[in-house]
Amino acid sequence: MKVFLILALAIASASASAGFLPQAKFLHPRDRTGAPSISGRITNGNTAVADQFPYQVGLSFSSSEGGWWCGGSIIANNFVLTAAHCTSGASSAVIYYGATVRTSPKFTQTVSSSDFIQHANYISLTVRNDISLIKTPAVTFSSSVNKIALPAIASSYSTYVGQTAVASGWGLTSDSATAVARNLQFTDLTVISNSECLKSFSSLIVTSRVICVATPDAHSTCQGDSGGPLALDGTLIGITSFGSPDGCEVGAPAAFTRVTSYLDWIKANSGVEA
Repeated sequence: MKVFLILALAIASASASAGFLPQAKFLHPRDRTGAPSISGRITNGNTAVADQFPYQVGLSFSSSEGGWWCGGSIIANNFVLTAAHCTSGASSAVIYYGATVRTSPKFTQTVSSSDFIQHANYISLTVRNDISLIKTPAVTFSSSVNKIALPAIASSYSTYVGQTAVASGWGLTSDSATAVARNLQFTDLTVISNSECLKSFSSLIVTSRVICVATPDAHSTCQGDSGGPLALDGTLIGITSFGSPDGCEVGAPAAFTRVTSYLDWIKANSGVEA
């Protein structure tokens, strides 16, 4: 589940020999392909049934340089949570609500960049603070369109290591896939420790505000999934952020923005709390 539009994100000019850049660099799901077209779904995932993920939205972003596809999560009837690297550079977005078949949402809304609340300290080169809110016209909740709960403040110190969460989105089904995904996909992913994640990525990007999952048997987020949800027992714990530039099926960890690290920011900018 990742996005596209290759940005060639090289991590600053820090020297690998200095220990700043371990084995693998990173790539946002949004940036995995070169063609700015909507495509993708979770690799080797399962097809969702209607109303299984009512909090999932699709986001079609536009800019003067092209367009890209991301996911997002409804956290209130007038707010969607997504990744900062999704909103970055966009002039507008079409929000797809209640879709299982991607092209057949229950309804859509179009919002402009003035409705984006991107984290003021987002840094693309080190994937710091990869989180954005989108203010939307109020929607009416139903079995198809509903919010997902935010973690309780008491969960702020939970690492979730060893627990199995579910990621969903319309990302690519494989590294070689080119066809647009028709149906919403999901897969179960086990949270790993940040120390394990650091074996694949730099300490510049794997911080305490990142949560990583294992991707065994080529089950992973992939192109088209950026900004989408990682949910545990009906609670949003992660926002799809980055993975290995070598592909979605190589077995490298997938990384998410850790929602518990941003509960105060979300509340301050939207009024939404657990």
